Amino acid sequence: MRSHLLNDTTAESYRRSVTEGIERVAAKLATTTRPFTGVTVDALSPRIDGIDLDKPLLDTAAVLDELEDVYLRDAIYFHHPRYLAHLNCPVVIPAVLGEAILSAVNSSLDTWDQSAGGTLIERKLIDWTTARIGLGDNADGVFTSGGTQSNLQALLLAREEAKANTTATLRIFASEVSHFSVKKSAKLLGLGQDSVVSVPVDHDKRMQTVALARELERCRRDGLVPMAVVATAGTTDFGSIDPLPEIAELCEQYGAWMHVDAAYGCGLLASLRHRDRIDGIERADSVTVDYHKSFFQPVSSSAVLVRDSSTLRHATYHAEYLNPRRMVQERIPNQVDKSLQTTRRFDALKLWMTLRVMGADGIGQLFDEVCDLAVEGWKLLAADPRFDVVVEPSLSTLVFRYIPASVTDPAEIDRANLYARKALFASGDAVVAGTKVSGRHYLKFTLLNPETTVEDMSVVLDLIAGHAEQYLGESLDRAS
Repeated sequence: MRSHLLNDTTAESYRRSVTEGIERVAAKLATTTRPFTGVTVDALSPRIDGIDLDKPLLDTAAVLDELEDVYLRDAIYFHHPRYLAHLNCPVVIPAVLGEAILSAVNSSLDTWDQSAGGTLIERKLIDWTTARIGLGDNADGVFTSGGTQSNLQALLLAREEAKANTTATLRIFASEVSHFSVKKSAKLLGLGQDSVVSVPVDHDKRMQTVALARELERCRRDGLVPMAVVATAGTTDFGSIDPLPEIAELCEQYGAWMHVDAAYGCGLLASLRHRDRIDGIERADSVTVDYHKSFFQPVSSSAVLVRDSSTLRHATYHAEYLNPRRMVQERIPNQVDKSLQTTRRFDALKLWMTLRVMGADGIGQLFDEVCDLAVEGWKLLAADPRFDVVVEPSLSTLVFRYIPASVTDPAEIDRANLYARKALFASGDAVVAGTKVSGRHYLKFTLLNPETTVEDMSVVLDLIAGHAEQYLGESLDRAS
């Protein structure tokens, strides 16, 4: 089957196959009228279960026909303006071009002798990002698979820098609405269940610095070690941004590593009008950014950045076959020296292509548009008596709850909101997310598509209300 290997003799076959695949996707994008078909697990599973992987179709066109049936037809399409659920952005064309190139060349970014120019491009983008943050001339970092890995690596560095005699005394402080990867990282790093201290948030879902100061003082009084404070610049549920300057002051006072999880809020680094919302991020010891959330990049594209490049040594291991120690003296740049991963995709190329075609201002303009859209959505919800909206947006997320005029039982209202979300998803007309606030079920718009309009949001709110009312009407009928 050598005819399927990509090389000099199969270049024309490669061109035909990829073009055919691109044409299928382009046709699907051009004709998709809903973000989802509403297909169920029970309906889709038999189609995939019935495929015998030991019997290849031996024809690209036939495989693409099959793929249409088992994937393309029922995929969730994030580019649709009524996909309003999770932190999934529509992607920009230069990044998709970069994806096609990096997949075909297939560089591995662990060592110089596997990537050459790829290594230097990634390093240039790390320098560009750290400069945007303001981390200083000694900053460094590396691309990762996503925010969870970036947070894990940052907390690994914080653990090693804490230099505690035992991990049992280490404590991490994060707000009660911080990302779950903080607790997950603590477990992976061998810290105890009590190692993550949950800090209360204020009405705007921002970490209360008075409460943080109290917890840090208690930590010191109890003979424990404040290993790290995780400040969030864009919480997953609310898009809230913790008070970074005040947190930086407390970290300095108590000798704690300051990590800023800006996986979502990193789009503000390119913002033309709202950059000041993350003032104080430049004082962090480490920062997580997810380009695949707010830089409109395909998954995956993330990075962990550090103020002091020497701290990355805590992730360094040398293998004679790969990155022997002598290469450091020879000034050979091996990115594996900084990374938790060994084999690693050239994901940086997507951002490189985007910046070279669109520029940072182009990205920032798109992110500013979704932040402005969230403000309009907030006004829409605040003026609609059918809904209760939780907080005014700091980024592009709105959390709200349908409140029927005739029902006061909170549990029944919970069920109506849950039903509305499921019914909306099953219809395929729109996709929204859900979460809990003070133990009650709420719905969520995560606005990352500049093509979404106020009218789109208004239509979706009417659909939600309709589904909720249908549930409540049927519930009353069953009870009578």
